[in-house]
Amino acid sequence: MSRDARWKALLELLVERGRLEVEEAAAELEVSAATIRRDFDQLAEQQMLVRTRGGAVVHGVSYELPLRYKTARHASEKQRIAKAVADLLTPGEAVGLTGGTTTTEVARALAVRSDLASGSPALTVVTNALNIANELAVRPQFKIVVTGGVARAQSYELIGPLADGVLSQITLDVAVLGVVAFDVTHGAAAADEAEAAINRLLCERAERVVVAADSSKLGQRAFARICAAESVDILVTDTAVGAETVRRFEEAGVRVLAV
Repeated sequence: MSRDARWKALLELLVERGRLEVEEAAAELEVSAATIRRDFDQLAEQQMLVRTRGGAVVHGVSYELPLRYKTARHASEKQRIAKAVADLLTPGEAVGLTGGTTTTEVARALAVRSDLASGSPALTVVTNALNIANELAVRPQFKIVVTGGVARAQSYELIGPLADGVLSQITLDVAVLGVVAFDVTHGAAAADEAEAAINRLLCERAERVVVAADSSKLGQRAFARICAAESVDILVTDTAVGAETVRRFEEAGVRVLAV
């Protein structure tokens, strides 16, 4: 296992459990305790965790795993969701994409759609996510519009008033939201308030709003609200979603696609 893969696995375990002991982590990853101690020390230097006697704990109560360290948790679900979202989009539309692992998969699904292989443009994609812009910019059939703003290291998203200035001047056919949580009562939410503010603007500028979220995020709450459930037109999720959850979203006016 490479160091990067090991670090990703360690951070995922830490987020899941809140605390890890050296011996426990060494047994999980099948490496030596000395290797884990060294990993913990190096991750602590990057403020990715807090070192304790014999182990590590998450970095603060509002710990958020940076995008570059997120492993392929729910990967197959996210890829199915992404393809279903991509299939909802029509050639020639202006589409807003927020940052996140699922929306990144949506961008990749759009890139391989045969009916979007040409056009002037085939799609206009507006995003505040640097990694999504980077993946799509090499495809000349897509017109890529990147908001201004200050880059947020955890998610590669641009935030702040410079992004507000761009979004206030455009209109979108569809906004595709990646979320940390989506609940009928509490709405769609992100972990960071500045991220949520930009996502909210994308929603306000769009005719239709699509939330792309695997079922583990449904019925959950997060710190910063993006929009009410009633503002969302379509939820695309996986087939593990419960029937009661589907019913509650549909009663709120949200069309649910489980794939």
